[in-house]
Amino acid sequence: MANEQNLKPCRNKREARERGLIGGKKSGEARRRKRTLRELLEVLLETKQGDMTTAEAITIALAEKALSGDVKAFETIRDTIGQKPVEKKAVEGGVTIKWDVPEEEWLK
Repeated sequence: MANEQNLKPCRNKREARERGLIGGKKSGEARRRKRTLRELLEVLLETKQGDMTTAEAITIALAEKALSGDVKAFETIRDTIGQKPVEKKAVEGGVTIKWDVPEEEWLK
């Protein structure tokens, strides 16, 4: 993630287009890496560990941890099966937008 102090504004449309192209390529590379990792993990979870799959063994181990009092393990199980409680937050007040850039600069 970029630090705002390190960001450099685009000087023209060509430069913005070039940066967008580079960003798109990097995004595609990251998506491909994540997809490969997900596929490898799916294969690993389907692998047999004795008489059960790795996923089944992990599930049993997680349940045992929850039964022994591990709250994080319990929360993981609860959230995974779709029983996560919904946090409701009330937002009050309004929004004030203050522009630091003069209106003439908007369209450049």
